[in-house]
Amino acid sequence: MIRALTGFSTRHAWKVIALWAVLGVALAGISPVLFARVTGSSTADFLPARYDSAAALRVAEEHFGLRPDATTVTVLVARADGAALTDADRRRIDAEAAGLARQRVVMPRKGDEPSFLVTDRSQTPQVAPAMVAPDGGFELLAVELAGNAADEGVQEVYRAFRDSARERFAAAGMRTGFTGGLAEAADSADANRTAAAVGSALVVGLIVLLNVLVFRSVLAAVLPLLAVALIGGAAGGAVAGLAELTGLRLDASTPSLISVVLLGIGVDYLLFLLFRFREVLRERPDAPARSVAAEVSGRVGTAITSAALTIVAAFATLGVAGFGQFRSLGPAIAVAVLVMLLGSLTLMPALLGACGRGMFWPSRALRREPRPGVAARLGELVARRPAAALLASVALLGALAAGLVGMRMDYGLGGSSGTPAAATAAEISRSLPAGVSDPVTVYATADGGGAVDPAAFAGLARELGAVPGVGQVADPVGSADGRAVRIDVYPTADPQGAQARALVSGPLRAAVAAHSPAGASAHVGGTAAVFADVADAVDRDLLVVFPVAAALIALILLLLLRSLLAPAALLLSVGLGFAATLGSATLVFQHLLDRPGVAFTLPLVLFLFVVALGTDYNILITDRIREEMRRPGPARAAVARAVRHTAPAVATAGLVLGGSFATLATTPGSEQIAFSLTLGILLSALLLSLVVVPAVAALLGRSLWWPLRSAPEAPEAPEQAPPAPAGTADVPAWESAR
Repeated sequence: MIRALTGFSTRHAWKVIALWAVLGVALAGISPVLFARVTGSSTADFLPARYDSAAALRVAEEHFGLRPDATTVTVLVARADGAALTDADRRRIDAEAAGLARQRVVMPRKGDEPSFLVTDRSQTPQVAPAMVAPDGGFELLAVELAGNAADEGVQEVYRAFRDSARERFAAAGMRTGFTGGLAEAADSADANRTAAAVGSALVVGLIVLLNVLVFRSVLAAVLPLLAVALIGGAAGGAVAGLAELTGLRLDASTPSLISVVLLGIGVDYLLFLLFRFREVLRERPDAPARSVAAEVSGRVGTAITSAALTIVAAFATLGVAGFGQFRSLGPAIAVAVLVMLLGSLTLMPALLGACGRGMFWPSRALRREPRPGVAARLGELVARRPAAALLASVALLGALAAGLVGMRMDYGLGGSSGTPAAATAAEISRSLPAGVSDPVTVYATADGGGAVDPAAFAGLARELGAVPGVGQVADPVGSADGRAVRIDVYPTADPQGAQARALVSGPLRAAVAAHSPAGASAHVGGTAAVFADVADAVDRDLLVVFPVAAALIALILLLLLRSLLAPAALLLSVGLGFAATLGSATLVFQHLLDRPGVAFTLPLVLFLFVVALGTDYNILITDRIREEMRRPGPARAAVARAVRHTAPAVATAGLVLGGSFATLATTPGSEQIAFSLTLGILLSALLLSLVVVPAVAALLGRSLWWPLRSAPEAPEAPEQAPPAPAGTADVPAWESAR
């Protein structure tokens, strides 16, 4: 089927290219609107209903009118001269707040964006006085906006509101500060805007530069990017469209993550095809280029399909996760990779068939076989000293994996600490509890759904105020329908920090359970409560997803390689690479940079990406080793030839994919993900695939394919040296052994 698909694409190259061009442009155009419709508003959206914070959110929505997509900004208002607020000042602040609450905030539009492709986030905010500092130095306003804090349109609305509020209060002699999740996200995006643009440009430049250096060709440098852009546009539209049809809620970071993944693996797959296409054209200079393109696409397409299905299977396992952010990421990545696989088997062969030998113009490399280079010397070294190469690699990976000792999880948002929003939060915390801008809230209802009396919860409020770590507790407040009560609790710790999570999951929930009035059900909500429940959900998911993903990947390798030893070797190598990468991240961020720990999403995301994508490179080198071992001659000569021909493609692909992941560092809060994925991919490509796997293959020889029967070695040519002892090379120059 794969050969039939690639053969059809090369025969009808221009039709296939035109079809992908239409699909890519059309779906890329509508995907932003679709993604805006299917994006979850907050982390709490992804928690299963059984969690306490999810139950609290339902009470807040049903009885207190909390909008499910609400995000709150805390505005600090103080006198510009630093004096304490007077009664007149406070009346003026209340009047300006009322004016802001009546003013519709219009989302700014970019001049080059068609209106029908942009989701309008314009809205009228809800503004209300919240609290005054004990010394009268400032007053806080609570501003509620609708939408996800990571949505660019919502951030634009926030910026417009912020600028308007500054102007109004400045005219009254007041200064303002803004904090909260949305303010932090907008400030971080502003601070990283230039870095993001530079990072994207550097990745594009890296891909073009690497292709120019490797192929010395204009088309080979540009076409990979154009092809991946078209397929990526179609993939993004397909993911958003399927999410819309199925009701799947996606995290706001999903589109950018899909773009990075598809850029990396798409360029990888096209590079695999380009290297093999050039190799066969050199071997058969008189063969029609289109027939060579069909043959190469069919041959390499099998390995690409297996590699892509490995990624799909790995991410499909997230469907069993309890945390919705993981559960939605899995299908999204899987669908995107399937679209990229379809493009790799159709558009990319069509490009080879349409361009032919012109793909490598103006390079003259097709006319001659290149002299042995670094790849040939690496293959010779690994084949000659496989035991030493394997031991050195394992020692290095083991040393990096030792960083796992003492690893802790950080469930904070990972935002920048140098933003204006962070400075405002610090100013507030010097006078009020740190959680005043993001309180923990206890919601209570009657067991039978009847009316509740807020006064009955005064004892619970007193007990909550006596809990160590609680700075202040508000009086119980009843809902408008009289069927629910809320109690705001202001911890002294950062609501996104470990102390607040420990406070919520331990003493606070224990106090609520012990002192709630009879006949009432109380639930603890708020950011700290959500992250406490997220911590529990993620811990459960790690125990389920890891073994299921490993089992599925092992099954695919068994079906592909039809061997027991080869899949075991590949899984052990990528497992060690995963441990080394996670250990390195722990060493750098937790120990060297003194962060609270590694991001809670890192182990699972890293496992899936490094194991699945790292297996891609292992599949490519292993497939080539098996192909070379089918030829007559010693097994170690086959390993050396496989490394020589595959190393340039794997190394280039690894650098491209690593560079793509490195751009995630420009996204606020993604520094750990960027560092870890980049390191993990480079270790997988340059160490595991080009040293560890070939060294294992050289040591095991053709028994690597057990229980399949090994092809008998042909008699050695007269000019070859006799077999060398174990651990030494048994071939001369690798070109003579081909």
